[in-house]
Amino acid sequence: MKQLTLSKLNELFAAMAAQQQLYIPADKGGQAQFLPYVDGMELTKSLNTARSAKDLFFPQTEDIVGFQVQGTEITLEETRDPGAPFVVFGVRACDARSFDILDRVFLSDPVDTFYETRRANGTVVTLACTRPEETCFCGAFGIDPANPGGDVAAWMAGETLYLNANTEKGETLLSSLPLLSDCDDSAVGTVQAEIHAITEKLPLNKLDLTGFDGDHLMEHFNNPAWSKLSESCLGCGTCTFVCPTCQCYDVRDFDTGHGVRRFRCWDSCMYSDFTMMAHGTNRPTQKERFRQRFMHKLVYFPSNNDGIYGCVGCGRCLAKCPISMNIVKVAKTLGEGTK
Repeated sequence: MKQLTLSKLNELFAAMAAQQQLYIPADKGGQAQFLPYVDGMELTKSLNTARSAKDLFFPQTEDIVGFQVQGTEITLEETRDPGAPFVVFGVRACDARSFDILDRVFLSDPVDTFYETRRANGTVVTLACTRPEETCFCGAFGIDPANPGGDVAAWMAGETLYLNANTEKGETLLSSLPLLSDCDDSAVGTVQAEIHAITEKLPLNKLDLTGFDGDHLMEHFNNPAWSKLSESCLGCGTCTFVCPTCQCYDVRDFDTGHGVRRFRCWDSCMYSDFTMMAHGTNRPTQKERFRQRFMHKLVYFPSNNDGIYGCVGCGRCLAKCPISMNIVKVAKTLGEGTK
């Protein structure tokens, strides 16, 4: 276990940034987001960023390949960023769990080498949630905000920052920072107990997920409540763009006038043209698209991934949905029919 006086936090950031690119959650444009660290940048006081740390491993848009066309000859051009080591500091426990979910998607055969490279290059420093909010429900998915995981876990207690390495990458990072000093973990234990006392009182912490499994798939799929739940949905896709576990994307080619560039960009199952094919789309109504999103999170994904849900309870969709529809309301409504 290592420690540092919080008054020296900027010194710690500067030391990390001197070795490799550092990202921290900071305020910009009225909201918190992960930004490249510059000298003097302050850590946000917000619990969560508007969008998750997923952006650093699976960016919203990326240039994946280029083509030069000369008559009938097509030449491929490597356009990918080779990447460099980086550190992302201040990842919450919910977002740290999201990487486990994304790994199951992108690191399974066939491996997504773009994502794989970023995961190999990135060192994740998590930060325990000393003041969880009422929109948080990570505990429903077995996530402990007091023990956030990552390559390095960090806790703020009083005027001190405590850090503990969980992986070899974490050990390498901490050993390269001489301004840190050794300490015991007694203070961390006190902080963890305080966090647990808060989370026990959160209104959504004990969200009941009984019956959300493969055994009840068709029961949930055919539930008549989907019509009522989806009728006010705007199909705006906000929930999918702030979600740390959504992984849908589209691939588009653009003629730049100097060659063709192929881009990958996030897509949303809530959009009417999602998976559009020559004959149209297999989910023509908003009800079907709405159902697909929540069935995937609560039923399809856990059914195929050892019971691991496709949601981490970060609460972003609760905070951002313009019509106040979210996965908690869906789970509670559908759950009533399986009890």
